[in-house]
Amino acid sequence: MEISLLDAAADAFITLMDPFRLMMLSLGVFLGLFLGIVPGIGGLVGMALLLPFTFTMDSYAAFAMLLGMSAVVGTGDTIPAVLFGVPGSAGAQATIMDGNPMAKRGEAGRALSAAYMSSLLGGIVGAMLLAFAIPVLRPVMLNIGSPEMLGFAVFGIAMVAVLSGTSPLRGLVVAGVGVLISMIGTDPQTGILRFTMGTYYLWDGLPIVPLVLGLFALPELADMAISRTAIASESKYDTRSGVIRGLKDVAENWWLAVRGGVIGAGVGAIPGLGSTVVDWIAYGWASQTVKDGKKTFGKGDVRGVIAPESANNAITAGALVPTIAFGVPGSSSMAILLSVFLIHGIVPGPDMLSKNLAITYSMVWSIAMANILGAGLCFAFSGYLAKIALLRYTLILPPVLVFVYIGSFQSSRNWGDLYALLLFAMVGWTMKQLKWPRPPLILGFVLGELIERYMFISTSRYGLEWLSRPIVIILFGGAFLLLALPLYQAIRSYGGMKGISNHLGAPRFAARDLFYVFVLALVGYTMLVAWNWPWAARIGPISVGAATLSFCGISLLNQVFSRRIQEERILAGEVREEVHMDSIADHGDLDRATIFQRAAIFLAYLVGFIVLMATAGIVPTVLIFVIGYMWLERRENWKLLLGMGVGTTAFVYITFDQLMRIPWPPTLLGTWFPILKVIPTV
Repeated sequence: MEISLLDAAADAFITLMDPFRLMMLSLGVFLGLFLGIVPGIGGLVGMALLLPFTFTMDSYAAFAMLLGMSAVVGTGDTIPAVLFGVPGSAGAQATIMDGNPMAKRGEAGRALSAAYMSSLLGGIVGAMLLAFAIPVLRPVMLNIGSPEMLGFAVFGIAMVAVLSGTSPLRGLVVAGVGVLISMIGTDPQTGILRFTMGTYYLWDGLPIVPLVLGLFALPELADMAISRTAIASESKYDTRSGVIRGLKDVAENWWLAVRGGVIGAGVGAIPGLGSTVVDWIAYGWASQTVKDGKKTFGKGDVRGVIAPESANNAITAGALVPTIAFGVPGSSSMAILLSVFLIHGIVPGPDMLSKNLAITYSMVWSIAMANILGAGLCFAFSGYLAKIALLRYTLILPPVLVFVYIGSFQSSRNWGDLYALLLFAMVGWTMKQLKWPRPPLILGFVLGELIERYMFISTSRYGLEWLSRPIVIILFGGAFLLLALPLYQAIRSYGGMKGISNHLGAPRFAARDLFYVFVLALVGYTMLVAWNWPWAARIGPISVGAATLSFCGISLLNQVFSRRIQEERILAGEVREEVHMDSIADHGDLDRATIFQRAAIFLAYLVGFIVLMATAGIVPTVLIFVIGYMWLERRENWKLLLGMGVGTTAFVYITFDQLMRIPWPPTLLGTWFPILKVIPTV
């Protein structure tokens, strides 16, 4: 068996060295880096875009191009995450935590270099694990059923929720709200429409892209607009020394990068978890295991870049395991890849480990080579990319905002995407100002559907016997420990329950407590709405809502009654240093009135973009918005105005209108003046 595996690997490598196949691999890498840099689009759109081109290719070239694209999205998305604080894709959210603070203090080159090298190592580790694990993991995967999937989902939520700042309960509250949001749409068991508010847009559930971009991208851009500064005001390291320093960082923490690759491949092999989860799991694991991680993560620690970047580049290799062995897509992108199997007459399953073994190992080589090529390209242009951090905000914000809007609209190509983007932008900005963690909401949203589905299947099929399955016991036990340990440590730090009772006094309310009231009212309303639904449809919202209300109530009481003791501990210098898994708003010396005034102006720009798009179409809107923002905010010179405006508009028109053929919605001008309908996007 060992000889046949080596022969298959050698044959696959030689076959892949064909110039045409290498060209297709390179094309996929270029597109993957591009899609990673543009916020909100990601590898799923790339898979769909490239799919028609694979019809006339042989299997090796088709898989090389598609996997080359998918493998490096996690490398390209580092650039906007580090430089702009905007996740290029869902898998770059955790990179923002330390990468963006490094850029702000002038270490953009170091952060990018460390990210590229760790991405390279993580991708290669993932490819190696895929190469050796495919024949071995088959019996293991056959023993993973719905109870185990439920256990993985619960463990994932618990792992991130407890790393949510000064109060783990807040993380649980936010995760619970995320699970409830995931229940929007048609209930798969009963067909009941849940929380759709009478709109067709929500029948299939809320798309994740506007949720992610609204919670993470727009709040960061809003703070940039409020501060009205470049991402970095000074450069502590020049480009070359920054790159070398980043390489040294990865060399010193090579084991952390290897562990990240293992985590990424392992999580990717579990269908349904995907890239939205893996970076936070790797980040949380690293913060708990590396020296002083609890104190330094979230403040510009380069290890906080290495861990998630090595993990998210290994997920493609991991997702291929169930896709190849069982025909079960490990991610949404892998679901599209399955159609390529069928197009080329290849059946996933045992044949992939026997007569099609060479094709299987060509996928391994494609992933490894794509990571090497992608990292090399990023290193080649790293110096130029790092200098972007020194640009004025008026040169950065307009094009990034355009891509955020288009990336969000790509989700379901409905006006609801843009409305959801604005709604979650306001929620995300508010949460950031109040230091409520946002990552658990995304995690709860992603895993919420899995939790409800697998809970229903497990209970219906196994009764309560599924609770006694070994893997379930281990995962649930680990989740319990993750939740209980921080609470125990918090109580112990106060001197136990007796120590807490000695310091508690009269309740003291603050304006920020109103957010607790808002969450309590929102969750309570969802429970009232769900109360009259059939049992199968309401059991999920009622149980999750009850748990969320409990966590929220306890956290509110803790805030109100312990406010005095917290102030005393701050004065005494006894405040605990904990990981706050979110970026912290820093507006310098601006007073509160100025902050809210500039935030309102930024919101007006966001609303104005939608109004212009509804009136004149996307192409005229891009031109007017880019020029208008740069002129109104800083009075940029006309050459720069026209260059940025025309350049951004031309790029949007050629890429999204002509190549991707996005069906833009009808406009008011097109309705009022039918002759204008002959103009594209109007």
